[in-house]
Amino acid sequence: MRDLATLPKAHLHVHLESTVRPGTLVELADEHGVEVAPLTGPFDGFGPFAAHNGLVRDCLRRPEDFSRIAFEFCAEEAAQGTRYAEVTFTAAAHGERLGDPDMPLEAVLSGLAAGQAAHGIECRVIVDHPRRRSVARFADSLRLAVAHPMVVAIGMAGAEDYPLGPFAAVFRAAKEAGVGLVHHAGESCGAPSVAEAVTVGLADRIGHGFRALEDPEVVALLRDRAVPLEVCPSSNVALGLVEKLSSHPLPLLMDAGLTVTLSTDIPASTGATLTGEYESLRDELGFDDDTIAEIATNAVDASFAAEATKTELRHDIATWRAGS
Repeated sequence: MRDLATLPKAHLHVHLESTVRPGTLVELADEHGVEVAPLTGPFDGFGPFAAHNGLVRDCLRRPEDFSRIAFEFCAEEAAQGTRYAEVTFTAAAHGERLGDPDMPLEAVLSGLAAGQAAHGIECRVIVDHPRRRSVARFADSLRLAVAHPMVVAIGMAGAEDYPLGPFAAVFRAAKEAGVGLVHHAGESCGAPSVAEAVTVGLADRIGHGFRALEDPEVVALLRDRAVPLEVCPSSNVALGLVEKLSSHPLPLLMDAGLTVTLSTDIPASTGATLTGEYESLRDELGFDDDTIAEIATNAVDASFAAEATKTELRHDIATWRAGS
């Protein structure tokens, strides 16, 4: 069996605010007077996780706070064999909270630039937006994306039962501007949320999406439109959405002919690394190296990376597969 740490990886679904190193969180909490400590699941549903995550966000106030966690993200990802990452960041919400709409994203981009140079990894950003927040704030997310070439997509997160219709004009504007669309759906709500993300949300990819299996017509929609899924098994277990890794529906998604990629989502809250997620495919689901390499290649193909980056990564994954 090949060393999964050396498998070249693309990481597509990971929230920057949920990657903060435990030591960094302790230091920032102390500096800003926030009572929060590192906490790893399982969580009793999404509510306790969201409450903890809110405290983590309150520890991010200065430009150097955002730049630090972005730089450290690059270091952690490179150590896992990640060569390309699209990290999700709730930029407009931080800007609104801190009274400076541009600073948080600009500080993150500065940290990522330094981290890329130091650790030999390529990173891009997805700016997300909670569905229950205003259309105006989501439009500001699009403004940020258009202004910064390192931002490759915007998307909806949060309560999946909240309709996407009010945001339709922003989705269309993003398409016209060449900005990708990646929405959370089919995680806490059922297959209709996935269908809506594709048909109303114009999604290029779906974050999670495993509940699409509840409706064969939604499965067919994803398959016919070749919409990839960002599957995050350890997160689903930690949030109580799936009972255990060994019963995760990821194999059923593949059996249904859907394009599956693998991500961590909230690694600081699960303790799972991207290498660890791939190890779970082998140890818990019985996947062989051919299938693991296929999933790794799916992530490359589904990414917003430049074609030259994709070509290099595909070659290096094939080389890993051919090794012994």
